[in-house]
Amino acid sequence: MSYLLFPLLGLVAGVLAGLLGIGGGLVIIAALAWMLPLFGIPPEASMHAALASSLASIVLTGLSSARAHARRGSVLWPTVAWLVPGMLLGGWLGSDLAVALDGTALRWIVAGYCLVAAWQIGFGRTRAPADGSGVAPPRGWPLTVAGTGIGALSAVVGIGGGSMTVPLLVWRGVQPVRAVGTSSACGGAIGLASALGYALHAPAGALPQHAVGYVYLPAALGVAAASVLAAPWGTRLAHAISGRALRRVFALFLLLVALSIPWSG
Repeated sequence: MSYLLFPLLGLVAGVLAGLLGIGGGLVIIAALAWMLPLFGIPPEASMHAALASSLASIVLTGLSSARAHARRGSVLWPTVAWLVPGMLLGGWLGSDLAVALDGTALRWIVAGYCLVAAWQIGFGRTRAPADGSGVAPPRGWPLTVAGTGIGALSAVVGIGGGSMTVPLLVWRGVQPVRAVGTSSACGGAIGLASALGYALHAPAGALPQHAVGYVYLPAALGVAAASVLAAPWGTRLAHAISGRALRRVFALFLLLVALSIPWSG
């Protein structure tokens, strides 16, 4: 019965991924960092396992969310094509770096990122127009360079990169809901490259059982299965409501997450 906790976590993360395009991975990581030692994961490896399992689940979550957004015409595929090569490279390199860090360092890095994300979600401003629907999809090699940085940092903090991709695209003049949809499509690429890195770069026997490298399969599959179902719900909400008040509430929640992570091991 305890394994049912993973699908429940996936439902929450899936709705957040579809609704905000950001934050779902941070919620997964914070929860898994506390939960995984209860499943026999050594405390010193629990943060690596939380990050790797979160990223593995993001592959399916991102694809589900992107599919739902694409049906509504809010994925800018030319922009995705420029971002994804850099994100694949960055995700692979970032996971290699994360495996070399100890769990305590990773906890503080993730906690610090949560604080930055909380500020961006709750109070960040951009120069995008109110509509943005007539803006041509951003293209060019600077997006690939930016994608490399986004992928690398996402791998270290265990997320799909939405908290960086969405503001970047909105800053480039993309309509916010299209930025969220495009970010969802990119998140699957980051999750794939990063999860493979955590699986292949991990030391032998990093986790005791039911794992490939640092990817704890019951967590990754349980979260992914539920979040795939839940992401379209969040997508429908994203197209139906004004998100300012919700974003402020979620920013406060991320602040609490940041305060909890350093003591999760």
